[in-house]
Parts: sequence; C-alpha cells; structure tokens
Amino acid sequence: MKIAYTGLNLPQGKIKYNDRIFVGLAEKFQPAKVSPYYFEFLPDDYESADVIAIADESVLDLLILDMEKIENRLSRTEDASEKGVLGKCLAHLEDEKLICDLSLENTERAIITALRLLSFTPALVYTETSPDVNIVCRDGMEKAGMMFFYTVGKQEVHAWLVEKGTDAVTCAGKIHSDLARGFVKAELVRCEDMMTAHNMQDARSKKLTKLVDRDYVIPMNSILDIRFNV
Repeated sequence: MKIAYTGLNLPQGKIKYNDRIFVGLAEKFQPAKVSPYYFEFLPDDYESADVIAIADESVLDLLILDMEKIENRLSRTEDASEKGVLGKCLAHLEDEKLICDLSLENTERAIITALRLLSFTPALVYTETSPDVNIVCRDGMEKAGMMFFYTVGKQEVHAWLVEKGTDAVTCAGKIHSDLARGFVKAELVRCEDMMTAHNMQDARSKKLTKLVDRDYVIPMNSILDIRFNV
C-alpha cells in the first residue's frame, strides 16, 4: 500500500509494519523465511497513492486542487446528471470536507472516479505533525477497507494485504495465480486459535479449522491453507 503524505514528519520509502499477529506467528513457527508487510511512504505523491495522510493545516491546499478540477469540468460538461454530482461535490469541498467522506451512489462514484479527484482517495487528517508510523499504517488500512490474512509453516510465514470482503479464491490468487486457477478448497483458522495449537495438523485435530469454498468471504486475521489441483 502506498501512502502519500504532506505536512507530516514521516519517513520516506518502504517501512515494515509492526504487526503483533505476524510477530507472534513468526515466533511460533520459527520459519526459514519471514515476509512481513511493507507500506510505502511517498511525500506529496497524491496521484499514485492508495491512501493520503495529511496535516490538518494542509488540507485546504488539497481541497483547492479538487475545486479547480470540478470548476473546470463544470464549465465544459452539458450532462445534467454529471453537473448535479459535481455541484454536490463542490459544495462538500467548500465546507472544507474531503470527498472520500461524502456519501455517494455507485453511479456518482463512477463520475468522480473518472475525474480523479485527489481527496476521493481515502485520506487521514492529523493535527499532530509527527504521528506514529505504525498508527498511520493501521489507520490507512482501516480507512481504505483493507485487512491482512496470513500463510504459515516451517518454510515461511507471510502477511498478505487484501480488501475486506475478499473471497477465498481471490486470496488464493494473491498468493499465486496457480492456487486460484486450480482452487479446490481453502482451510482457514483464526490466528488466535492457531496460537493454541502446535501446527495446522494439530489445529485440524482440535477442530479449529474450517474448509470453505471459493466464494467464502475470508474474515480478518485468518490463516489460510489452499488446496488446489493444477
């Protein structure tokens, strides 16, 4: 996940997320390889960001850029429905509010997505100019509707970032395209339950695991073992 920031004392570049669940799993399995999740912090690079983190005193500068985009589009469009959405967004911006916090219908969202308004990107506003990096990462995931799932074993413990509401086969594809292509079942166990078992087989014997189909929505903080046949 890429986090653009302005007016905040944050490091630049890739930063390892201090994930207590991942740390606990790594300590438990002692794998040959660990793959924690790294967030990427980009100063002022709004266009390529998944999330924006911005100082409260800098928010107006961001909103003005969006106001200019909307006013320019309003001067050129003849579409009544588009004008209505743009007017709604402009009024929201003039109240010094971010577009990402405006309730929009799907058709309205499509119009705004095409216009590429900067404050439509999930945005975090901080009054403290030196926020904790880990807290910014956590807040960014929450604002963008993202979550982790994990794969574990003696070879590797790996943290994977996906959207909340992601199904089992999509999670499988995140790990490797072959797992999605040959998907049969996913076996999952809650991270907290795994901490009470020796390994996946022990969790299975304790009836802590669950076999699910491809369209099953994976809960946050689950450990997945994908069964596939290619």
